[in-house]
Amino acid sequence: MVNRVEVFAAIRRDARVEGMSIRALAEKHGVHRRTVRQALEGAEPPPRKTPVRMSPRLAPFKSAIDEMLTCDLDAPRKQRHTARRVHVRLIEEHAATNLSYSTVRDYVRVRRAQIDLAAGRRNEVMVPQEHAPAAEAEVDFGEVYVILAGVKTKCRMFTFRLSYSGKAIHRVYATEGQEAFLEGHIDAFNEIGGIPTRHIRYDNLTSAVSKVVVARGHDPARDRVENSRWLLFRSHYGFDAFYCQPGIAGAHEKGGVEGEVGRFRRTHLVPMPVVDSLDELNEKIREWDLADERRRINDRIRTVADDFAQERQLLAPVPVEGFEPGLILTPRVDRSSLITVRMARYSVPARFIHRRVRVSLRASEVVVFDPDKSGRTQIARHPRVVTKGGQCVDLDHYLEVLKGKPGALPGSTALAQARASGVFTAAHEAFWANARRRLGDADGTRELIDVLLLHRHLPAAAVEAGLTAAISVGATSADVVALEARLHLAKTDAIAVVEHAGAVGGAGSGRHLVAQRHLDEQQDVARDVVAEARRRKVVSLTERLLLDPAAVIAGLPPDTRPLPSVEKYDQLLRLRTGTDNHPAPPTEQARPARPALSVEETP
Repeated sequence: MVNRVEVFAAIRRDARVEGMSIRALAEKHGVHRRTVRQALEGAEPPPRKTPVRMSPRLAPFKSAIDEMLTCDLDAPRKQRHTARRVHVRLIEEHAATNLSYSTVRDYVRVRRAQIDLAAGRRNEVMVPQEHAPAAEAEVDFGEVYVILAGVKTKCRMFTFRLSYSGKAIHRVYATEGQEAFLEGHIDAFNEIGGIPTRHIRYDNLTSAVSKVVVARGHDPARDRVENSRWLLFRSHYGFDAFYCQPGIAGAHEKGGVEGEVGRFRRTHLVPMPVVDSLDELNEKIREWDLADERRRINDRIRTVADDFAQERQLLAPVPVEGFEPGLILTPRVDRSSLITVRMARYSVPARFIHRRVRVSLRASEVVVFDPDKSGRTQIARHPRVVTKGGQCVDLDHYLEVLKGKPGALPGSTALAQARASGVFTAAHEAFWANARRRLGDADGTRELIDVLLLHRHLPAAAVEAGLTAAISVGATSADVVALEARLHLAKTDAIAVVEHAGAVGGAGSGRHLVAQRHLDEQQDVARDVVAEARRRKVVSLTERLLLDPAAVIAGLPPDTRPLPSVEKYDQLLRLRTGTDNHPAPPTEQARPARPALSVEETP
């Protein structure tokens, strides 16, 4: 296709240089003489006229279509006429059988916009905004899917974005409840090191807004009845809330965070992340948030980190006193030592059966407190269960009960969950099998329970080391496990002291001779402990005693300890009387018999 601008330029050049007539120019360039006259009048070609297509078959039905589209002005957004529905109604109600769908579709597309504009629906103009540093922020929730412990799970992503720098904080929670809403704010404030000074923009989510007030003659988008706990939270941290218009109409009022949710989801959560817990995912998200500070938003010259460095200094300080984000509940413990929180069940120690406990329901965990000790003594902590009817049971909460009912342990839910979580290890299984084989099911299980009780006072690694040592020699006593666990713990601490002393010892100087001498002494003691721990070996007499008791007794080392003596007690008696000639106490034969008491004298 020949460019009309080039044709006009050639015509004007020939007329100017050659002095050709209009007829000659038209013949040379193959155009109409009217086009030559247009080129001589101006260098820019006139716009082409768009032909108006006639729709004679549609004309009788335009008024009916306009009536349908006008009714849509008051109809719900999801129950308005589509072009397909308009075409069907025209056929059914007006016998428009010869009218094609494409004709109706083109008319509806143009006419709907005209009717909406006439009704004031499409005359809203977006005004560009400037945000002062540290003044404003935006908050929103977004939907994300996560492969959580091998299961595709629908979660909610909390997003907090500073309007000036674009610095954003993201957290993924199992629900969109108020506890997640408050916890997300607390994490965001602590992460950025401050609070916006003007306000934070929100949707009309139920975690903050109890009711949207619509009054005649007033702007229905700004009047709200806020949740009382949300008011307490805002008062504690000292910031104001700005609520956007309800529905899609208010989405542009916090467009920054709306776009941030999609950007982060597409950038970091595609494909779906595979994690064992939401805590693991949120740790990754913290790293991604820091990495995103190096990006530039749109056509900005500076990075997010550069703008945030300026904004951080102007934020209001975070209060020193913290805020409990969890929802406080007081459920009663049932006979199975379980409490029910949001249609899920959690275990507590068995001593609290039939009593009420204080529960803090948080976004990712459930914390249980003893109500009789100022409400601050923690008695249980569980990850939050989001499935309806789910259970989270801790084996430690039932150990005292199982000590008296050892037969209930093998089929218990607590043991099954302990195995699934890895708390009940292969070492526990091997020790339990040996103990039941040698001591019987009941006594062997009780020994295992005594071993499990050691976890309350010793680290899991130490107890597992004690189990390994006991299993290696065939010991089935919890006392052996406890002894070896404490020995392992002492050995670990001694090695840490040796390493620390070795690291610090090289940096010593004459000014720290006393400190250096103290470190040397610690290092010598630690080396002795390590050497003793390596030299010692568990000696089990159980297996050998079952095979040959005489050989065990004969194989014992000789007892070189002196015989016991009461000479020192005799010296105390002489010191008490002040003389060394104190008569010796009467022997059993010389001691007079005590007269028997009568019935009346019996105490």
